[in-house]
Amino acid sequence: MSKNIVITPGDGIGKEVTVQARKVMEYMAKRFQLMLEFTEVPIGGTAYDLTGTPLPDETLQACKAADAILLGAVGGPQWEALDYSVRPERALLGLRGELQLYANLRPAQIYGELVGASTLKPEVVDGADIMVIRELTGGIYFGKPKGVEIRNGERVGFNTLVYSESEIRRIAKVGFETAQKRSGRLTSVDKANVLEATELWRNVVQEVHNDYPDVELSHMYVDNAAMQLIRAPKQFDTIVTTNMFGDILSDAAAMITGSIGMLPSASLGGKVGLYEPVHGSAPDIAGQDLANPLATILSVGMLFRYSLDLREADELIQKAVETTIKTYRTADIMAEGKTSVGCQRMGEEVIKSLEQI
Repeated sequence: MSKNIVITPGDGIGKEVTVQARKVMEYMAKRFQLMLEFTEVPIGGTAYDLTGTPLPDETLQACKAADAILLGAVGGPQWEALDYSVRPERALLGLRGELQLYANLRPAQIYGELVGASTLKPEVVDGADIMVIRELTGGIYFGKPKGVEIRNGERVGFNTLVYSESEIRRIAKVGFETAQKRSGRLTSVDKANVLEATELWRNVVQEVHNDYPDVELSHMYVDNAAMQLIRAPKQFDTIVTTNMFGDILSDAAAMITGSIGMLPSASLGGKVGLYEPVHGSAPDIAGQDLANPLATILSVGMLFRYSLDLREADELIQKAVETTIKTYRTADIMAEGKTSVGCQRMGEEVIKSLEQI
């Protein structure tokens, strides 16, 4: 039985990194005797230029019918002047909402070879292995009312931070179950001393903890968590937090790894999983064969693990990446004594590493 993989390259370097990721998928399909069918559809600014909307109905329907989705990146300066409702980034929010992808998993693991590429001291980051679980379909990004209006003769912008008990409970379960499969430690990040919505968050997470007595739970305010991620990242194992806090903290965690170009992600919860690199569209280097495709390739590993139930494939891809960067580096992770390569060559070298494992 074949599996339908929808690829949405998007904008900027998304078009380059997804090409290399697809090659890895095709190689792994042969290795594991899988039948994969690929469908490519536009999203983001590219889709807006073609159809007048960043999330065309054709793209949405294809994604709903898929077994898994691989997304490149969206956005770019040429679309920043568009009305907020049709900017490329709205496609991501729309897709997450339509597919009910409420749990975003972002691993931040430091590879031994990349300790020197991190901006932090080697002794601080060596051995760091963090999973950030971000609630993805609630919170201030989706809350209503929101907008900009005139009050007392001046413009006022407003957004609403809102979480229901059920929304918190389901993401907390993902946090605890993920922690069980790792080292059994979960840190819930909130701002319960100031925000009532996250006071509820803390209370509900604490209640859910009763169902997972084997997991050690701690709570941390978001400002302290941001500081601790930089000061002593190895104290963390699994982090669960709100949409906005997770957005910020996962990018901070990315720099522990040496480059945001190394961070994959999986968005789960509904029937279809969405996989994408954490990095953006990087328009400044787009089309120049300079992009690092490893985050997208590692996202393919997560796709095999979570959507196709092939944990072994994910582990092989991680090993291949680790082997490859012992010799080859893109510009963002370049180090003395290594061979500098572009996006296409890096993808080719990962496949060569896979062939040798």
